[in-house]
Amino acid sequence: MQSIPFRSARDLVSAIRRKKIGCLELLDLYLKRIEKHNPGINAIIFMNVEEARKRARLADKALSKGKIWGPLHGLPMTVKESYDVVGMPTTWGVPAHRNNYPPKNALAIDRLLKAGAVVFGKTNVPIYLGDWQTFNEIYGTTNNPWDPTRVPGGSSGGSAAALAAGL
Repeated sequence: MQSIPFRSARDLVSAIRRKKIGCLELLDLYLKRIEKHNPGINAIIFMNVEEARKRARLADKALSKGKIWGPLHGLPMTVKESYDVVGMPTTWGVPAHRNNYPPKNALAIDRLLKAGAVVFGKTNVPIYLGDWQTFNEIYGTTNNPWDPTRVPGGSSGGSAAALAAGL
């Protein structure tokens, strides 16, 4: 069986529901991996850890009472920087938008939250999401976690690198 950080969303949600791992415990596992591996990769460029921990605790509490929020109940996840998430910047890698904090979530984010996800961070993107590499002046370059002399690709390079590194 694959180690926890590399397991599928389906497997992780199943483990949460069967109480093999807690929502907060799983979030903290990923946060420790990010602390260890992300500095050399630069895949995850923003996190709202305090809010994520609150939501994970609430997910654990709901589960203990037999309440399931949805198909992603308690699953920690990051999203591409280009999606609006309240409390997190959305810049599309454009320096002029460095301080853009949206007043509401993107529809996709609302749907993830309604499904029970714990959105804790954002992954890097190239400027305007349109380059063959993942670089912008705000967050820098994302490296391929298996070969840091290479890049993971363009528009979703931060997401790809985070997934490949088990972050």
